[in-house]
Amino acid sequence: MVCTVIVCLLPYCKTMPKGAVAVKPFDINKYLGKWYEIARFDYRFERNLKNVTAEYSLNEDGTIRVLNGGYNTKENKWKKAVGKAKFRDGKDEGKLKVSFFGPFYAAYNVIAVSPDYKYALVAGNSLGYLWLLSRDKTMPENIKEQYLQKARQIGYDTKNLIWVKQDK
Repeated sequence: MVCTVIVCLLPYCKTMPKGAVAVKPFDINKYLGKWYEIARFDYRFERNLKNVTAEYSLNEDGTIRVLNGGYNTKENKWKKAVGKAKFRDGKDEGKLKVSFFGPFYAAYNVIAVSPDYKYALVAGNSLGYLWLLSRDKTMPENIKEQYLQKARQIGYDTKNLIWVKQDK
């Protein structure tokens, strides 16, 4: 997540935590592909999931196809969700919105990405939503600490992160 649903029905809904800034310039073509979820907060839509991944690809209409998946340890089965993402502002900024349920969109803000687009830090619309993502099943400690420090500076309580098992 990868990404969960944050329903925002009013046009003035907050789209990013105070102090967070989306990556700019942002290159969606470098961001496309498979990401492994390294850490997240405990969200209802991802509860009991391990081996969580997100795959991004372009749709013909210019939107981004989002395929999230993970293994539910309580139900002993794989789960997946397909959604779409759109840029909120310009295509050169990591400010997107993601929908898995019709017209309702969740904030998806890439607030840090490594120069090679191998690691990313993603924020939702509030301090309750955060993801550390990697192209591999692990993330080097120095990158992890850099992203955790950035998150803490914004106001995230990183001790509540769930470290996702990537063992399958």
